[in-house]
Amino acid sequence: MKGHYYKPHCKCVDAKGESKRTKKCSCGAKWAYIIDIGTDPKTGKRKQKKKGGFNTKTEAQEAAALLIAELTQGTYVEEKNVTFEQFAYEWLEIYKTSGKPKKPGTIRIRKHEIQRLSDYFAKIKLKDITRQKYQDALNDLKKRGFAENTLDGAHRTGRMIFKKAVEMELIKKDPTEFAYVPKDVKSVEELEKREEIPNYLEKEELALFLKTAKEKGLERDYPIFMLLAYTGMRVGELCALKWKDIDFEEGTISITKTTYNPSNNIKKYQLVPPKTKTAIRKIDVDPSVIAILEKHKAEQNKVIMKYRKTYHNEDFVFAKMDEAKPEYLGYPELIKTIENRMRRLLKLSGLNQELTPHSLRHTHTSLLAEAGVGLEQIMERLGHKDDDTTKHVYLHMTKEMKKEASRKFARLMENL
Repeated sequence: MKGHYYKPHCKCVDAKGESKRTKKCSCGAKWAYIIDIGTDPKTGKRKQKKKGGFNTKTEAQEAAALLIAELTQGTYVEEKNVTFEQFAYEWLEIYKTSGKPKKPGTIRIRKHEIQRLSDYFAKIKLKDITRQKYQDALNDLKKRGFAENTLDGAHRTGRMIFKKAVEMELIKKDPTEFAYVPKDVKSVEELEKREEIPNYLEKEELALFLKTAKEKGLERDYPIFMLLAYTGMRVGELCALKWKDIDFEEGTISITKTTYNPSNNIKKYQLVPPKTKTAIRKIDVDPSVIAILEKHKAEQNKVIMKYRKTYHNEDFVFAKMDEAKPEYLGYPELIKTIENRMRRLLKLSGLNQELTPHSLRHTHTSLLAEAGVGLEQIMERLGHKDDDTTKHVYLHMTKEMKKEASRKFARLMENL
């Protein structure tokens, strides 16, 4: 397999690369090579690879030798001229249907991350994106003030896109292979704060919060927040809960879905599977919780009967019940609404208003640990396969319990 070397647009060298003059060429033209790389299966004609821009004939010969070696070893990849933007959205369609089913929220995040990278690469050909260009993009995202989670997400998506491009033989090398996400150097104070326990309510604070919800809460506040506090379920799981998920006789609640509604449009909700298999679970609940749910169901049935012709009756436990807005009756409650309601109750209770419905999940963890429930049982109840925050709360609580046990033993010995 031989290469032909020549200077395009140069009259000093012929097509075979031989000098036509006795004196050295001084026109400044670059050298190029042309090599046969096989036959086009569609036309039967030979395919050739051309490349120019070399300063000397020797440079052109060395580059051609590498190409010939790849052709001989069967490792040659003919890089395509597709741009990053074109392939990124082609990859997204592949990603949607490959492997496990993807939640709408996950697809939405991937689109945002493609847009972040498109700021730098949209119209650039994949094959022209070097490792340095890719790293420069990550560095610039950092300079623009994006959070580390945003950078991690963009890099994660970038890796998947370029890995697929290599797999599909659109490019030879993956420019993300040795890239890294630039991190902030943490101060001592920041590192200490990072070790802080997530905010949650103490036992007495939770009792005050639920008392306020019962006495001063809006319609459905008490059953909503009691269920979150007594089960540790996620607020999205609560919004998706249906009456068929509750076994009143056995005293259990089955978690099989969550809501997705990024636009907060009441009528445009979606029910999607939980993020992980472990999130699908059955929770045992106290008879007092079952009694409150039965009372809530009876109140809801009155509204359903009154508006039976227009009620969006899809069996939701915590459905809209504001009769002043009959067009929304029966639709599942919005997560944002529950967050706002909790903030109102925290203010009325004189408690930390920065707490969220998710804080009740941490509260549930801490109280279970205080009650002596093991970590494995807590993780199963919360639907966690692995979660550092849950472990952190649990270890903090059990550490305090161990200290108390030590203090009790010391007091006992003092009385001897």
